[in-house]
Amino acid sequence: MFIRMKQFVFALALGATSLASTAALAAEKLSLTEISSYLNGFSTAQADFTQVNDDGSLSTGRLYMRRPGKVRFEYDAPHSGLVLAEAGTVAILDPKSNQPPETYPLARTPLSLILARTVNLSQADMVVGHGFDGVSTVVRAQDPKNPEYGSIELMFTDDPVQLRKWVIHGGAGEETTVILGEMATGMSLKSSLFSISRPKRDR
Repeated sequence: MFIRMKQFVFALALGATSLASTAALAAEKLSLTEISSYLNGFSTAQADFTQVNDDGSLSTGRLYMRRPGKVRFEYDAPHSGLVLAEAGTVAILDPKSNQPPETYPLARTPLSLILARTVNLSQADMVVGHGFDGVSTVVRAQDPKNPEYGSIELMFTDDPVQLRKWVIHGGAGEETTVILGEMATGMSLKSSLFSISRPKRDR
């Protein structure tokens, strides 16, 4: 499982399946400005998620986000692991191990693009794909200075605008998909929830 979670850190990909509904018939392609404004419009968010790993296996859990720079992926049993990001570092925590968490620079993962203090998808060479599938707007973005870090493909629905999925494409070709449930925003989330030094599940 934690090998897969390591793939998740390197791929950190949000992926998408079709969201079909009668309201989708009236959906419209969102502009990069609208998407940037949506992401900049909240500082905290939480949602249930289903993760499709690079090998096709599935994991479920709960996502907590506190922008800028903080995220918590809390995995359900039987894995019960954590992936945390704070202070520019991503950590993988294995509850079955006595070893310290493995850590990686957040800046080296595409997820850093949506955890930035200010998201500006109109920045030169950041967006490498911007399409509409008739239901959702799909944007693929990368660090324009470091495209070798991989890219993140984000899927948004409109009316109201909401992030529904992402796929992170790792530099070695690996992919991880995260499908989000209904995302709530604007709640109070304690800093301790994202603390790598205090990685308890019951905070």
